[in-house]
Amino acid sequence: MNILISPQAFKGSISAIEVANNIEKGIIKANPNHNIIKLPVADGGDDTLDTLVEVTNGKIFETTATGPDGKNIKTKWGALGDNKTAVIEMAQISGLALMNRNKLEPLTYTTYGMGEIIKECLDYGFNNFIIGIGGSATNDGGLGMAEALGAILKDKNNK
Repeated sequence: MNILISPQAFKGSISAIEVANNIEKGIIKANPNHNIIKLPVADGGDDTLDTLVEVTNGKIFETTATGPDGKNIKTKWGALGDNKTAVIEMAQISGLALMNRNKLEPLTYTTYGMGEIIKECLDYGFNNFIIGIGGSATNDGGLGMAEALGAILKDKNNK
């Protein structure tokens, strides 16, 4: 029998890859004669980067960027196994999980770090992007990201 295992992460506990591996172990324990295909999925938020890189045999790049509160953070982005497509997960750079849930200030948070990571990917030669925008702590509409990429922001008075 062919069995497809295609879970999403169990939010706040284990990744989609871990879920798929555990389901596979249970099936094998019950009957090792099945043909099992694991294809974890992600919805664009937490765990998207790791899932896409893992299932395509891609690569993770560790770096630093500006976090949502303006402080430098250690973060990561990835390349799919085709070595042509960069994967960026907003939750890793401007994510809610990076902030103290007892002291959230979304109106002051920025997506500037997203722009920094996009620029880094461009510097590495990537022109194709998958950007997961789930799990964000920000409400700046991407203005911080645009500014990091060189946009000059002005108000109605041209200031």
